[in-house]
Amino acid sequence: MIGKEIRLERIIDRNSRRSLIIPMDHGVTVGPIAGLEDMRTTIGKVVAGGANAILMHKGIVRAGHRGAGKDVGLIIHLSAGTSISPDPNAKELVCTVEEAITLGADAVSVHINLGAETDKEMLQQLGYVSGQCLQWQIPLVAMMYTRGAKIKDEFDVKNVKHAARVGAELGADIVKVPYTGTVKSFTEVVQGCPVPVVIAGGPKMGSDEDIFKMVEGALQAGAAGLSIGRNAFQHEKPDKMVQALSRMVHNSASVKEAAAILIQ
Repeated sequence: MIGKEIRLERIIDRNSRRSLIIPMDHGVTVGPIAGLEDMRTTIGKVVAGGANAILMHKGIVRAGHRGAGKDVGLIIHLSAGTSISPDPNAKELVCTVEEAITLGADAVSVHINLGAETDKEMLQQLGYVSGQCLQWQIPLVAMMYTRGAKIKDEFDVKNVKHAARVGAELGADIVKVPYTGTVKSFTEVVQGCPVPVVIAGGPKMGSDEDIFKMVEGALQAGAAGLSIGRNAFQHEKPDKMVQALSRMVHNSASVKEAAAILIQ
């Protein structure tokens, strides 16, 4: 497993054993939203702030390639689905592990919506991709959500810890799930998952303090880091926001200390 271990060190900090991932795969789902029109500029800012890895689709790698500045881990997303689809919860594989490797990926990711009408197909995708990742020794990030007619609350700890466990059971090296709202409830999620768990940033939040409090709670519960997109790259100071989040993730900065970074 030495290949996976080497690649994981490119996306997980060797000292803190945590990671700050900035996903920027939203262009397929909802189009070129604010912050993602000029990928090279945005990537430059989040990398300057201290992101460990960026996550994007295969066709955008060229637009975000690091020709200057600090290096950053690259996670290529293999799943896709659009908000204008008849079933927005359905995700299809649009890239292979082999393609991702040829593009320079340090890891790959897939998106699974448990509870969706097509969840059995998505589970098949996860199982297939995890096998390919094992063969090629490349880390797999599983974005695990519960969405569909039977799901009353996708943030319910019962749903979230089930989703996290499914990701681990089927071979993911890192699992990404929504934050359940409290330290106590998210501790259950982490304790029930034998691989590192990172939280999703979700929709744009109302205030910086709300973001920092969510992050603080997740880390106190044992989360291995964050995978935060819109709340980072859509911030008026993306570099400062990522720097603040990085300090929380890797240096255990408080909410107050993180907020102070934004006004420096």
